[in-house]
Amino acid sequence: MTLERRKILLAITGATGMLYVIELMKLLDGEQVEVHAIISTSGRQVLELELGMESSEVPLVSRWFGIDDFAAPPSSGSCRYMAMVILPCTTGTLGAIAGGYSGNLIHRAADVSLKERRPLVLAVRETPLNRTHLKNMLAVQEAGAIICPPMPSFYLRPKTLQDMARNFAARICDQIGVKVDIPRWQGL
Repeated sequence: MTLERRKILLAITGATGMLYVIELMKLLDGEQVEVHAIISTSGRQVLELELGMESSEVPLVSRWFGIDDFAAPPSSGSCRYMAMVILPCTTGTLGAIAGGYSGNLIHRAADVSLKERRPLVLAVRETPLNRTHLKNMLAVQEAGAIICPPMPSFYLRPKTLQDMARNFAARICDQIGVKVDIPRWQGL
């Protein structure tokens, strides 16, 4: 009997927070988790703006799928990912998922994750939040998704932006059942 490699689906949309993506990839690689990915058109723009990178330069992605490729494996429940993470997640993507709208492969893959009862983590990035955002967050949470906004913590006294991003990326790993070895709060 062979063990199936742990595999997740990462979706990158056009909200700010691309540094979190890089730190998440480093943590997942350290735990030998295979990452397949989808990036939206605006995600490509923000990745270039914030990090000066093309999607092909995102480290450790083993397979990319086109945003409009509805024949790609993530569009079917028979493709077994242990989890899907949308990082960062725009409120437009949140709204599409909340409304059951599958306008692209990210939306469809999220819908598949929910119907198959697999972990779906949405790192929703917007502030301030309006009533529609909050209603959509509640709708996807009630459908089974995990809302995990990229909010940095300071109690571990991060020295760099990368430290702060790594701490949040570890929180994402916690939500999808990947144990990572990073500093944790030990109390006073």
